[in-house]
Amino acid sequence: MNQLPILTVTLNPALDLSTAADEVRPDLKLRCDKPVADPGGGGINVSRAIKIMGGQSTAMVALGGATGTRIAEMLKADGLSIIRLTAPGETRQSLAVTDRATGSQYRFVMPGPEWHKAHVSDMMAAIAEAARAGGWVVVSGSNPPGVAPGFEQMLTVGLKDGRARLLVDTSGDALRALAGSSTPVDVLRMDSVEAEGLAGRPLPLRSDSAAFAAGLVRDGAAKSVIVARGADGSVIAGEDGAWHAEAADVPVVSAVGAGDSFVAGFVLAVSRGQPVEDALALGAAAASAAVMTPATDLCHGHDVERLYAERVVTRL
Repeated sequence: MNQLPILTVTLNPALDLSTAADEVRPDLKLRCDKPVADPGGGGINVSRAIKIMGGQSTAMVALGGATGTRIAEMLKADGLSIIRLTAPGETRQSLAVTDRATGSQYRFVMPGPEWHKAHVSDMMAAIAEAARAGGWVVVSGSNPPGVAPGFEQMLTVGLKDGRARLLVDTSGDALRALAGSSTPVDVLRMDSVEAEGLAGRPLPLRSDSAAFAAGLVRDGAAKSVIVARGADGSVIAGEDGAWHAEAADVPVVSAVGAGDSFVAGFVLAVSRGQPVEDALALGAAAASAAVMTPATDLCHGHDVERLYAERVVTRL
């Protein structure tokens, strides 16, 4: 199936280690299972999920040190096309530990290396050059230390020739900067907790999320805004109105990677020219498929296809 180019950008990747212990308790040496290692970071996960769903993308990843080299080798072994940027320090690691006694998962996320203005400038130029072919640029995940809020708006200006469109999935200060900006990205995604934090009030109903998202569109933060409502699916609001896609009723094993799988499904669909309501549904199907898999596993292609075939999408 024909699709426009997709470039995913990961500035703060991590080597994700996952393991399990009989129980997680303080002050004791916890004997853990042999760890499973996966290349992690928002954009990396988006590219991995796109490949699982039969699409193509290029993953631009900032990597440094021995950990960065290990991630690059893992991505190549997975058959991903990568553009390697040089990070200003050793690539970080993260750790997820499952407590078998309770089923709870504990996630320990380390900071990445500190970036400086010269690194940011070089990175902006590299993204603009890689995006000259057009299509979609996906910025997903946290920004590393030193990359100031407002980077995504600067990137929008850097892509001003209009050939590439920008989807941003971020949080914290970066999200607040985008929400208050008048330089709109093409698609802005957040979860319901982040949306309620920005709104300063609860958003209990789908219509509440849709109205909040539509307000961000009117204010010029983005051309379309997606609010992920967890088990209640996702809402999108844009110039053509608002839609809701239901989440599938599936057993939840691990929520890790669900948001990145959603972004992968959504951007793959729009890159193939599908209407926004179908893109929202493919994203919801991919997210639902992802929660069925353990630890850092992403969605499985056959699950996505099955859940997408059963999609329920409503115009709000």
